[in-house]
Amino acid sequence: MKDFSVCRWAFSAFCGIIIIIALALSIAAAPARAESRLDAYLGLPLVNRDAAKGPGGVNPRLPDDLATLQHLIDQARSGGVAPSRYAALLYQYWLVKATTAAGIDLSAWNPRSGVTANRQNLIKSYRYYENFQLSHRELQWAGMGGQVGADFGGGLIDFELMAGVYDFPAIQQTSRAVVKAVTDVAGPQALTLLPEGLRALANAGSTITGADLQYILGMILVMQKNIFSDLMPMHQAYATRGLPALEEMQRAGLFGETIMNAWRDVASKTSDRIAAGNGVLLRREQGQIIKAQWDLVRSYRGDVGEAITYLSTLAGSPSVAGVTPPRSFKPVNTTTTLPDGRTVTLVSPLPSWNWAVFEERWDYIDTQLLPKYKIMVNNNWPALKAQLQVPYVQQLESHRPTMTIPQTLQSMLANTKVSVS
Repeated sequence: MKDFSVCRWAFSAFCGIIIIIALALSIAAAPARAESRLDAYLGLPLVNRDAAKGPGGVNPRLPDDLATLQHLIDQARSGGVAPSRYAALLYQYWLVKATTAAGIDLSAWNPRSGVTANRQNLIKSYRYYENFQLSHRELQWAGMGGQVGADFGGGLIDFELMAGVYDFPAIQQTSRAVVKAVTDVAGPQALTLLPEGLRALANAGSTITGADLQYILGMILVMQKNIFSDLMPMHQAYATRGLPALEEMQRAGLFGETIMNAWRDVASKTSDRIAAGNGVLLRREQGQIIKAQWDLVRSYRGDVGEAITYLSTLAGSPSVAGVTPPRSFKPVNTTTTLPDGRTVTLVSPLPSWNWAVFEERWDYIDTQLLPKYKIMVNNNWPALKAQLQVPYVQQLESHRPTMTIPQTLQSMLANTKVSVS
């Protein structure tokens, strides 16, 4: 009997040891499994940071729900993983948080599907921008972006609606009339006085097709998503966790010290620093995020891209109070000496520049948009607030200038003067 008791005790002890070992192994295996899951998302490249590559987030292997992303990032942080290794996860998290707050389905956001398919994304994007300005006086880039978005979006809607039937032959005819007015007086050697975009319209106006417009519209919508995807995660991080969230993004390598210092200026509560910081964000948008894509659009199919981007300069109608329309900024006023010794002067209300050229676009933004928006924020906040609170559909529909381009060009032709001495 004693031997039986000893055996039973030994068996029980053995079973207890087995249970303890099993529990220990399961406890050890749980973090290992979790770690293994995190490892699959570390060091991923940002293959889709440029929306021209495809719809969705920054890497198709990443999850797109906030709870999973938050869990993985918390795990990376608690495990002491370097931010540079979970950069894609971090970027995706703030991008998903931004699109969720804006009411946009990131996985289905495809700029190449056209303006009609993206109309609600345009409205929701820019409403989201303006809401940041309304809730944070220092987030002036967002307010400017929202207001300019109405100008941009309205023009896109018109371009798509008219892509198949737009009266480019009439535009070409008027452009050729301007060219003729110059050459009749001063000869063909005076053509260099005319803006390159106008000469492109005169050469290629009747060859522009609906397919050309659709390509360029697709590129512009890609730029719109790229701007959102770059700067809105930063804005969402700032509004959620302040500068520490942005410092984590910087440590991850998502942007450099210049942008981090700009955000410190934005958060400074000092008017001039706030404006300067927002200006740096705007320069990043125009000079880094979309510069190469505007260059591609301008060089598209010879004179076609030059002509259409020049038309966009003519069509622009700014929402920000006091800002000169692009078509009226730096009109043609030039004098040159021809090889035969004659001096030719051309004065015209035609714009001498093209929105697609970064240096010329930035000159307009830096001298018009930035200072005049700062005045609105600092000196006329109630009026600006009232503008920003207008339903965004109404803002969008009130800025559809494209259909007036032929009349605009005709008026400019009537006021173009050439003189020779």
